[in-house]
Amino acid sequence: MTRILLGLVLVAILASPSFAADLESRLNSLEETLKKQQKTIEEQQQLIDQLKEELSAVKQQAPVKAEEKTVQVAPQQPPPSELTPKASGLFGGSFMTNPYLSFVLNTFYYSSNVNGNELKNRGVVGFSDQGFDQTKGFNIREGELFLFAPVDSYFNLYANIPFTDNGVSLEEAYFVTSSLPEGLQVKGGKFKSGFSRLNTQHPHAWDFADLPLAYRGFTGNEGIIEKGAQLTYLPSLPFYTLLGIEALQGENQTMFNQNLTSGPHAFTGYAKSSFDISDSSTLLLGPYVVGGQTRTDTVANGTFFMGNSTLYGFEAVYKWKPSRYRSLIIQGEYLWRDQAGSLQNLISASVDRLTRSQDGMYVQSLYQMGRWRLGARYDRLDILTDRYRLAGIQQDFHKPWRLTGALEFNPSEFSRIRLQYNYDRSGGDGFAYGGGPRTNQEIYLQMILGIGAHAAHAF
Repeated sequence: MTRILLGLVLVAILASPSFAADLESRLNSLEETLKKQQKTIEEQQQLIDQLKEELSAVKQQAPVKAEEKTVQVAPQQPPPSELTPKASGLFGGSFMTNPYLSFVLNTFYYSSNVNGNELKNRGVVGFSDQGFDQTKGFNIREGELFLFAPVDSYFNLYANIPFTDNGVSLEEAYFVTSSLPEGLQVKGGKFKSGFSRLNTQHPHAWDFADLPLAYRGFTGNEGIIEKGAQLTYLPSLPFYTLLGIEALQGENQTMFNQNLTSGPHAFTGYAKSSFDISDSSTLLLGPYVVGGQTRTDTVANGTFFMGNSTLYGFEAVYKWKPSRYRSLIIQGEYLWRDQAGSLQNLISASVDRLTRSQDGMYVQSLYQMGRWRLGARYDRLDILTDRYRLAGIQQDFHKPWRLTGALEFNPSEFSRIRLQYNYDRSGGDGFAYGGGPRTNQEIYLQMILGIGAHAAHAF
């Protein structure tokens, strides 16, 4: 009897309107929560798909060896935008509230058996009269401030601002597209020309304390950094291949200098291909051409040259890295410059026809053993051609060459200590050959320190 009464009471409760309403409310709440969770899952899946597409595009434009580690060095291609949250628009903030920000100090002690005044006027005889902007003793080459952030899903923005004893300058400031189809990418602003791997690197990323002689003679002490636009194309091939062209303003002091006419007057074209020879070794090959109008006073002291210049080159880089603590890099490059125009003597005001066909090369190697790296480099100019005709008369110069040895210690990825010795036979006692050059025996004790966020270098 008791059980029957309890059952009747339970049926009455379940049948009551208040209980039914409470149950319906709970069901509606659960359904609403489920819809919100489903919407969140769909949004996250869309974001994942978008990031995968952006990651694939970035990897195609700038393939980087995952195991490669370097001292704090600004990347030659901007870091991938997939590391950033969703943007809210141009005036509502970019992908990154805080951009990548870093600072690299490049300082060194310099010693030479040539006195300081001679060093400032010591160029590469027969090629360029640009000397060294450094003194014996302690030097700060630059303190480099690097900034990067995605602007939105279409553009990345990059800036490199070096601080030197002479003040602050804007070395690089450019945008790079991140969403163009079919392997295309556009860069615009002021940037280091991409015609060669070495030219794209900043001084703190060089494998030696200075540039090879061919670069000093043909492009100047810092390489080619120009205002302009760059277009690259990454075709769909079984191996990595990058094709690029550039239109540049032409302000490089050695190769072009600012033209009296308006508009760009320097252009480049290049191709790069990379092959994996084995699981731990890769080979990069690439030809290039750089050309334009030239108006410069760097040919020889007291002269001014007006004409056209074309630089042809071919680079090759081999990397072997079986582990993090062992590696070998062998790099070489051949350069050939053709120039034709008039050379004016600023003292006598005489003008003569000048044609130059000169070449140069370097080959260098660095072997890593744990935290140590041992390097060697050989430079030479006038290898296959040494035509230098002034007013139709061949001028004879000493054939410049140099031998370099270096020892590095890398306490971490953020610091580097380098000892380098140069046996340099590239200078001269005057514009014309007059008994041979004086040997410059140089010693660099260099320290590079970096703080802040950095991506890995491109190959």
